[in-house]
Amino acid sequence: MEGWDLIIIGAGAAGLAAGIYAARSRLKTLVLEEKMAGGTIADAPLVENYPGFQNISGMELAQKMVVQCRSTGVIIREFEKVLSLDLNGERKIVKTNSASYETKAVIIASGSHYREIGVPGEKEFFGRGVSYCGVCDGPLFKGKRVLVVGGGNIAIMTALYMAELALQVKIAHRGEAFRAEEALVKALEAKKNVEILWSTEVKEIRGEKLVNKVIIFNKKTGETKELFVDGVFVLQIGGKPNSQLVKEAGVEVDKEGYIIVDMRQRTNMAGVYAAGDVTNHPVKQVGTAVGQGITAAFEAYGYIRRPDHYKQ
Repeated sequence: MEGWDLIIIGAGAAGLAAGIYAARSRLKTLVLEEKMAGGTIADAPLVENYPGFQNISGMELAQKMVVQCRSTGVIIREFEKVLSLDLNGERKIVKTNSASYETKAVIIASGSHYREIGVPGEKEFFGRGVSYCGVCDGPLFKGKRVLVVGGGNIAIMTALYMAELALQVKIAHRGEAFRAEEALVKALEAKKNVEILWSTEVKEIRGEKLVNKVIIFNKKTGETKELFVDGVFVLQIGGKPNSQLVKEAGVEVDKEGYIIVDMRQRTNMAGVYAAGDVTNHPVKQVGTAVGQGITAAFEAYGYIRRPDHYKQ
């Protein structure tokens, strides 16, 4: 069984930042990622609010983080899924689909995943007009009609991205005001091929071999109507934390499944920390994820190398 000082679960912004700082503290560090390293920031068409970059694609920013993390000596193992955790005691066991590892401390940075709308046709047309990633699938809809669902930053960024590719973009939001940054909203309002559908919910996605229409409902007017579209982007309606496995291992979560942490990123279990979108921190941004990851790495270092000082 391989032994490590620190194992980080998740290679998004929080996990990569934690890895960089842990390695610089000379902790033997392993990062496990069930997908490709980079996290959900890689799905963002354009990032304009991360200090140091006036604008950069999410994919490029994610790749830069991965390269920097690896350069410090951190081992990142992609496509390795964690199956079980034993977090009790001083030596913690992490079992994956490839191996078992022993570690002194664990940082949970498993992030969140996009919520489904949960309407008829969503699962049936996944990959045939229904998408959860604007960057991945946007070019497939060049010159076509698309619907974006949501009101947060990722929704607006996706709509802006699609406005440069698609013939027509409609964005459906259940509320009457976006939750996104004002700068993004202003940019969206300036797009002539974008229409905002306020107080609107998607009730059904229809098609034959591919999506060709959606049924939408206006909560304010009570009107139900068909909307002819070629694609529906449903990735931006709120995250769901990837915390079930750690919950089963004894880590405390709130009623929505987010890991409860204190200001030092500590969980209810000694030597176990959490950072990023999987935590109950109210702000889900790449900048806050990086900060939490850094804090978690410092705390893990103190727990491992300076236990007497750490306990104070």
